[in-house]
Amino acid sequence: MFTRIYAVLRGEPAVAQASQATPADLHVAVGALLVEAASRDDVFETTERAAIERLLADRFELAPDSMAALLQASEEAKHGSLELFGFVRKLIKELDEHQRIEVIEMLWEVAYADHVLDAHEDAMIRKVAGLLYVSDYDRGAARRRVREKLERVAFR
Repeated sequence: MFTRIYAVLRGEPAVAQASQATPADLHVAVGALLVEAASRDDVFETTERAAIERLLADRFELAPDSMAALLQASEEAKHGSLELFGFVRKLIKELDEHQRIEVIEMLWEVAYADHVLDAHEDAMIRKVAGLLYVSDYDRGAARRRVREKLERVAFR
């Protein structure tokens, strides 16, 4: 199953003729974007990995072994792709506006997982939001929600 997903993400025509995207395709696309956000500052920290694991498990209601397989597939898809648009295209096709905003919120959570927002992470989220047709207002609101959430957690 993941072999077909990797092929589709790479745009290989023989496999891309499959009729419909599967939920796994969508999960890998979201995971790959989260991995990309985490590695934009050239350091994929354990806090970022833990945030991605939590976000994927919560969002897609995955058991630990399924989540680990998804994270591995997401990392491999991200490393096998030179551009973000293949992942973004899947999200545009499969998600409504509210769900795309939720993905942007997930990206902010990963970017802030190490408590430092790198300029490359910020630029990547801005780019992905634009590609997903998420407005600047909604991108900013998602960022504020994540920062407020992190502040509440920090004061516990």
